[in-house]
Amino acid sequence: MPKQAHQERTQDAPHYVAARVQQALAEDERTNELGIKVDVHGDQVFLRGRVGSVERRRHLTEVAKEAAPGAHVHNEVDVVNIRAAEEDERL
Repeated sequence: MPKQAHQERTQDAPHYVAARVQQALAEDERTNELGIKVDVHGDQVFLRGRVGSVERRRHLTEVAKEAAPGAHVHNEVDVVNIRAAEEDERL
């Protein structure tokens, strides 16, 4: 990426950067995540939420860095153990 384009992307308003990262997390086949909260403070991007695997968490960081080049990505996403229900719930 040319230096000028890189500077322009890192100087976008925080809400534009957050929207770009959230869209990338939702659309990238490595992540397809809609439930990750993205906060941007200056050149710092914070990811928060829950995913089902360490691999998915790692992919979130990769995709966020690609969507916000030059930003420092802080992945605060928790990995939770998701398991199938042992039996059907009766209502």
